[in-house]
Amino acid sequence: MSAKSLTISSRALLQLVNRAAKYGSRHGRSTVERRPPVRAYYETAKASSASIDPVWTVDLRSDTVTKPGPAMRQAMAEAQVGDDVFGEDPTVNELQRRATDIFGMEAALFVPSGTMSNLIAVMVHCRERGDEMIVGDLSHLHIYEQGGSAQLAGVHSTTVTTLPDGTFDLEQLESKIRHGYPDAHYPRSRLVCVENTHNIQGGRVLPLSFLRELRSMADRYGLAVHMDGARVMNAAVAQGVPPSVILQHCHTVSVCLSKGLGAPVGTILAGPKDFIQRAVRARKALGGGMRQSGILAAAGTLALTKMVGRLEEDHRNAKAFAQALLECDPPLYQVDTAAVETNIVRFSLRDPLLTPAEFCRRMAEVEEGEVRALGRGVRVLMFPHVGGSVRAVWHLDVTEEDTQLAIQKLHFVAQQHVEEHHRAQ
Repeated sequence: MSAKSLTISSRALLQLVNRAAKYGSRHGRSTVERRPPVRAYYETAKASSASIDPVWTVDLRSDTVTKPGPAMRQAMAEAQVGDDVFGEDPTVNELQRRATDIFGMEAALFVPSGTMSNLIAVMVHCRERGDEMIVGDLSHLHIYEQGGSAQLAGVHSTTVTTLPDGTFDLEQLESKIRHGYPDAHYPRSRLVCVENTHNIQGGRVLPLSFLRELRSMADRYGLAVHMDGARVMNAAVAQGVPPSVILQHCHTVSVCLSKGLGAPVGTILAGPKDFIQRAVRARKALGGGMRQSGILAAAGTLALTKMVGRLEEDHRNAKAFAQALLECDPPLYQVDTAAVETNIVRFSLRDPLLTPAEFCRRMAEVEEGEVRALGRGVRVLMFPHVGGSVRAVWHLDVTEEDTQLAIQKLHFVAQQHVEEHHRAQ
């Protein structure tokens, strides 16, 4: 490489460093402001954005977008590791031990993702191909996990109607339980799955009374109860109880570490010892044995032991945003504030001419008039959601200040929409 090419590279590098420096840092992380594409929920769609400076981005697409901070990165860097497939990674073993204590379960297993964790649970509970599980028709396991229970485990699903609070009618559940086994015509009912908090229904918390009655019915018919508890720590904080109080009504649970708790990757699957022994085999078959995974488990331990208390902040910011939707003038938004129990807000638009996709595009763009009105450009990233709604999710990378900026953007977009409508008349 010539000296000339080296000089050019150095100058280019200096330009990049200077460009990064002017943006400062957020949450202790020095970053260049990036403008990722806005996506429909689990779909892909790009939104343009004006090159206006300064621009502040508030990412409310999901609590999966969180990034590990300095303390978590340090814990990962210093983690002691071993071969977890051999059971010899001390950091993984410590995470699993702590999880059993927190969840009130006999044993726990660290797995790469929530989808794998739920699939493992289905595989272990439903031991024969053609066994059946009963799930809510709007559950994440039924809608967003590619039908893995049928595709990979050979397990049949039957659904019950998910109610607005995330529960389902227990009489309907009872009517779905098969009683013909071993008649060759029917599958065998093995498992009931619940989701807490409930994603599609806007982060709703399952009442303890519902879980108690569900477990009683499941025991009566010899069924297992598995909880997709990706956000069960949000539920525990919202109800003001230890997670073990919730999970005493379930046989097994899957708890995500990489959503509101802020770890970069990983889920804990917990349950009885014999269940986890079989789960280890299923994890291996699915490619989930990660060898020196203590680097990831270190982040999970910090997430589980240090990040739960701050979830209350996310709930508070989400409720403030929901209240602002109601108070917006002009009145463009509809939301049931009583249904905002945790960190997810689902809302709709009063004007059918403004679609959720168009609204999300406008929230993600910056206009010249916005800089004059608000003093800065604000990009708020959200997803169009089911039933013609919009979903916004709070997490550790969204502060109270960010929430207020998002509220200002809401008002600006509503005002712009009304003005455009009046000009068109």
